[in-house]
Amino acid sequence: MMEHNKWPIAKEGLPFLIPMVLLTLIVGIMGGKVWMFFGILLSLFIAYFFRNPRREIPNLQNIILSPADGRVIHVAECEEDRFLKEKTLKVSIFMSLFDVHLNRAPVSGKVLERSYLPGRFLVASVEKSSLLNEQNAVILETEDRLKILLIQIAGFVARRIVCYAKAGDTLRKGEIFGLIRFGSRVDLYLPPAVKPIVRVGQHVKGGESIIGYRA
Repeated sequence: MMEHNKWPIAKEGLPFLIPMVLLTLIVGIMGGKVWMFFGILLSLFIAYFFRNPRREIPNLQNIILSPADGRVIHVAECEEDRFLKEKTLKVSIFMSLFDVHLNRAPVSGKVLERSYLPGRFLVASVEKSSLLNEQNAVILETEDRLKILLIQIAGFVARRIVCYAKAGDTLRKGEIFGLIRFGSRVDLYLPPAVKPIVRVGQHVKGGESIIGYRA
């Protein structure tokens, strides 16, 4: 799955970008300079939304990386009773329209389960969207049997969840495993023994910012 990390633009953006670039070229050839200018701006706009910036993955042991770019909106212990069915530390990250939309593995591990749940499209910054919105859940297990749950959540604007990972796949720490088109939210459920170092309101980068340290 590492090929998703290599491209400067996520492949899901190409169906939007390529037609716009071609249309802009045609308009330019026909002499429509004003429309060509707007076409160039729109093409750059699309490329920006689907950008895949290079990330420096920290080479440290016992760290949990952020699975997404965005603002931390929730850090607290809770009972996760749908998948893990145990007490966890929940960290929620809100991905705005202008954040990178790609999602990355917070640890290296094997995908035990992937589950799609249909739902609503509430504003993703609202806490009840964690349970009510359309979402995709991925359970990762590390070599030492640590289980981590990631949930990609659709929002009011972002109504397209993409997940490349499937049960049985092995992900490397910081590896891209999916995206939520035009932002939204990612919930991360960790063992309560994890010591968080992020706070509500903090901006994090997927695959680069450290969420916490394992015990």
